[in-house]
Amino acid sequence: MRTLRQKLTHFELWQRDLVILWFGSFMTGIGGSLIAPFLSLYIDTLGTFTKQQLNFQSGLIFASTYLMTAIVSPLWGKLADQYGRRPMLIRASAGMAITIFLMGFVTNTWQLLLLRLLLGAFSGFTSNSIALMAIITPKEKSGQVLGTLSTSTVAGMLLGPLAGGIIVAHTGYRVVFWLTGVIMLLVFLLTICLVQEYFTRHTDQPAPSFKAVRQSLPQPRIILGMVLTTMIIQITDKSISPILSLYVRELVQQPGQVTIFSGIVASAPGLVMLFFAPLFGRIGDRIGQYKILLFGLIASLLFYLLLGLTHNIWQVITLRLLIGISDAALAPSVQIILSKNTPVAVTGRIFSYNQTMQSVGAIIGPLIGATVAASSGYRYIFFSAAIFISLNLLNYFSNFHQLKTESNG
Repeated sequence: MRTLRQKLTHFELWQRDLVILWFGSFMTGIGGSLIAPFLSLYIDTLGTFTKQQLNFQSGLIFASTYLMTAIVSPLWGKLADQYGRRPMLIRASAGMAITIFLMGFVTNTWQLLLLRLLLGAFSGFTSNSIALMAIITPKEKSGQVLGTLSTSTVAGMLLGPLAGGIIVAHTGYRVVFWLTGVIMLLVFLLTICLVQEYFTRHTDQPAPSFKAVRQSLPQPRIILGMVLTTMIIQITDKSISPILSLYVRELVQQPGQVTIFSGIVASAPGLVMLFFAPLFGRIGDRIGQYKILLFGLIASLLFYLLLGLTHNIWQVITLRLLIGISDAALAPSVQIILSKNTPVAVTGRIFSYNQTMQSVGAIIGPLIGATVAASSGYRYIFFSAAIFISLNLLNYFSNFHQLKTESNG
């Protein structure tokens, strides 16, 4: 650790923290994605369920984490503006390490539900990494830097499902949770030893009210439009997540290959996003991030409609790879637009509101996905996702003038 710290002293603060937070977010991405593709299959081992019961349990347990995150995020954002982002990174990594490790010992779905709620209360490493980098990075480099930072989680999410599929196939589901807990412990140690933040505390001043935060924003309508965009993106993505491995199980003929193909399908978008996110960030710095965002929305609408028409696993894998292109344009663009339109003094609050809306979308998404799957079948979830993407396009065009003016300005 000491040798690495000495080498990093030759770089500027934003460059040093980018290296460290990229690696920390990469490990966080691996930890989270080791579990996600197989959580519904793990739930199936904790009891005897009908198809409808399994869909409901999967949706509820997926949504529970985000319900708690939606509740506590404004509090963490307020504390981040008062005490800095580094303490929030330490808190998130420690809490995630403990709760995920304990998930490997549960014997019923209610225990798993409780731990998923606790996980939601302590999560937020990636969002605080983005908020910290948004503050310390020069504005003219924010697109490239935040686009690069987004690849860290994507790279972890790319490797995680593949590694998870192999681990599950050879050792079972519980080992994945224990391994993930150890990974998050490493992230915790990395954050304590290497992440730096020059932060001046203003504990003698009361935190600004919501009204004061809103009045401090130069373009409040853009901020509102972006947090709504975040929510709808999450609804789209999370409506699919709980049932993706179950859909793969219907398409794969050999049961022994289900976990491996589930990992491939889950990680496919990340493979493409890893290469395209920094590229879109650089292009967006030149032509305007609002154009990259529009491209991502249109492309995702097309790809999700086509997913609803798939009949074999290779079609699904191909379209999931293409979705990686649209994903590379969507999330980084929203984060960059938020950072460019948010004063430093309220960055923590704005990004916490964005995380709250992200969590609200992640609550609604699994419940919608489970409902559609139970009533109509798995493939209709992709059509419902396309409907929400259409709503996001309407939201985009309602803010198009302000986005264009801000970019040109």
